[in-house]
Amino acid sequence: MNLDVWLLYVAAIFVVIAIPGPLSLLMISNVINFGLRRSWPAIAGGVSASLILLVISALGLGALIVSSPLMFNIAKYGGAAYLGYLGVKTFLIPVQKPSDANGAAEVLLEPRFGLLFNRAFLLGISNPKDILFFIAFLPQFIDPARSIYVQLGVMVATWIAVDVACKLSYGLSAKAVNPFLRSYAGKKLFNAVTGVFFVGTACLAAFLGA
Repeated sequence: MNLDVWLLYVAAIFVVIAIPGPLSLLMISNVINFGLRRSWPAIAGGVSASLILLVISALGLGALIVSSPLMFNIAKYGGAAYLGYLGVKTFLIPVQKPSDANGAAEVLLEPRFGLLFNRAFLLGISNPKDILFFIAFLPQFIDPARSIYVQLGVMVATWIAVDVACKLSYGLSAKAVNPFLRSYAGKKLFNAVTGVFFVGTACLAAFLGA
């Protein structure tokens, strides 16, 4: 992979990753509820899911899953069910009112590593359309005359770097957002909107073939 192709690849994946989606919204939700420093397991979970799907697609296993309607539907509806479950859990996150008028509301949920990592990982890994995307996307930047594995290694490492950078930028943006989202009413409203969005996306994915 020469420099021109690599720069084009970086630009392309930046656009793809930067487009807001469920994982981005989950990252923002975590930062608002728990703070940026304690939200890093969610970044690791989301990046790990993308990395696994990327490697599976690169090795050709993705084509096997896509060619099997049963396996694809299991992944599709399983992912939609989990997204709906995550929406309900987000909607019901308990928030405690601050002790003083200027204080930040506290979320009564311990941000354990396993909880944040698993939510982001399962949300990312349960979308079979990512496999379809990677299968169609990766070959556009591969030169058959060069080492396939070296090119795939560069592409995977670049994806991880850009993915982490984008998720951190969402987290930093959420941290700097209007103080309203740090208040009791703000956190309750954001969690409610996020939960409804997740449930709505799950319904669209399951029933409208999204």
